[in-house]
Amino acid sequence: MVTESTEWTDLERRLELEDLFDELYETEFEDDMLISQKVREVYKSARPPQMERRVYFKELLRLQFELIKLQDWVEATGERVCVVFEGRDSAGKGGVIKRIMQRLNPRICRVVALSKPSEQERTQWYFQRYVNHLPSAGEIVLFDRSWYNRAGVERVMGFASEEQVDQFMQDAPEFERMLNRSGIRLVKYWFSITDEEQQLRFLMRIHDPMKQWKLSPMDLQSRVRWEDYTKAKEEMFQATNIPEAPWYVVEANDKRRARLNCIAHFLDLVPYHEIPKETVELPHRVFHSDYERSRLPRELYVPERY
Repeated sequence: MVTESTEWTDLERRLELEDLFDELYETEFEDDMLISQKVREVYKSARPPQMERRVYFKELLRLQFELIKLQDWVEATGERVCVVFEGRDSAGKGGVIKRIMQRLNPRICRVVALSKPSEQERTQWYFQRYVNHLPSAGEIVLFDRSWYNRAGVERVMGFASEEQVDQFMQDAPEFERMLNRSGIRLVKYWFSITDEEQQLRFLMRIHDPMKQWKLSPMDLQSRVRWEDYTKAKEEMFQATNIPEAPWYVVEANDKRRARLNCIAHFLDLVPYHEIPKETVELPHRVFHSDYERSRLPRELYVPERY
């Protein structure tokens, strides 16, 4: 027998799914629909076909539901999880971070994306400004670039001396072992793309007015110094790939597969389980016979243009 309650629950689920798909479509729409047809054709012809959008959405939703379970487990157990996202410019770090955060509670899972250090921070212990953002109990922190700036952009662009870089290569493994001993789960991802793929993505940013803000003079220099970045990355891996905090490389030429592979791998690394929750019931609204909603002045309302 179908009850009114069952019908209402089914309606809620359908509306929620519609909202989820609208949000997913909107996110994907902004990824590839605001560039010129010519650039889009060049981009698609120069790379293998991407995963079918319907399959991608289905898997992404499934993984995001698992991320919610992980979030609940972190909050309930007081775990501290820290994830570092590194890689070349335009490799897709921001895209996977956006998909991880999309359904999560920003009070539990937060993103740290620091700008260049201030004059005061330059006088501090190098790791100090990152320590301030490490997770407390029941938190997940996603670093969109991290202390590894010193081994990458700072080294290649000449913002750090070779002596400072050498010191970092010695200090970083010890710093991460300290985090490990303190109980922080540290996961490090490197998003890897080819020379040709980065060139195509930069061209898309140049021609896409919605993404031009992502393209900085430093990004343009990274194209010129591709080989220098390769050498810096290889030496960084050699010095900082330790058992307590290994590097995990995400093949990221295909954005959709890279996002799914990264999220699935992250979920596999953490021994979370579903946390039982109390059943929530919506209380009945209290009605009063003398209640009357007052009318606000029309000028307070946002004009209805759509």
